[in-house]
Amino acid sequence: MGGLVYFSSVSENTKRFVERLGMPATRTPVHPHRDPLPHATGPYVLIVPTYGGGDPASAVPRQVARFLNDPADRALLRGVIASGNTNFGADYCLAGRVIAAKCGVPLLYRFELLGTDHDVRAVKEGLHTFWTRHSPANRSARARTTTRSTRC
Repeated sequence: MGGLVYFSSVSENTKRFVERLGMPATRTPVHPHRDPLPHATGPYVLIVPTYGGGDPASAVPRQVARFLNDPADRALLRGVIASGNTNFGADYCLAGRVIAAKCGVPLLYRFELLGTDHDVRAVKEGLHTFWTRHSPANRSARARTTTRSTRC
């Protein structure tokens, strides 16, 4: 299964959600000038909160933008899960939509604030399904099937 990378501010809402998933995860630091940014070691899904009150230019936390500005880290991104506040209306989970569009990956799930027990279950099951479908073995099996069907 692939990895998880997440950002959580000092409020730690996203951190608490990730801890409830019970999966290994790497946190991008709140203070990247003091603490070094991690580097992805394999394919991962990013979990990110939304900031900026509706401005797409400030919706993605600066720390996440810095992390994704590294071409090697960006190349390993496979999907995004976003948190937000429904009080933002149409801009709910905007950071996830911005990252998904800019990086060409799917927005896999959205949850509000700390997430509910339902959100935790849905993300766990969704990640399992996502990584199963995107495992190297399944990709090569799909490629063989696609190759066979194209030859017919």
